[in-house]
Amino acid sequence: MQLTLEFGGGLELLCESVKIHSVNVDPQVGEEKLTMKDLLSWVRANLIKERPEMFMKGDSVRPGVLVLVNDCDWELSGQLDTTLEEKDVIVFISTLHGG
Repeated sequence: MQLTLEFGGGLELLCESVKIHSVNVDPQVGEEKLTMKDLLSWVRANLIKERPEMFMKGDSVRPGVLVLVNDCDWELSGQLDTTLEEKDVIVFISTLHGG
């Protein structure tokens, strides 16, 4: 499944300073659909090159990371259970900044 992942607010630094990634992610074996939980596991294994704890806590994103799926807050679409479709755009933005 072709997806576009965008990282902002400093999260791009965890992905070798690349903000936009065009990726191909398939559902897990035996599954018909790809969920945000599956995608986050894939991101941790394939994109986050350093300090994954700055992006994830357990199976989800850390508090302070805004997640948008096609410009819609993932909290309105089911968070980890959100089903992804071909060519979806997922944006991760850190809302935490130093002072």
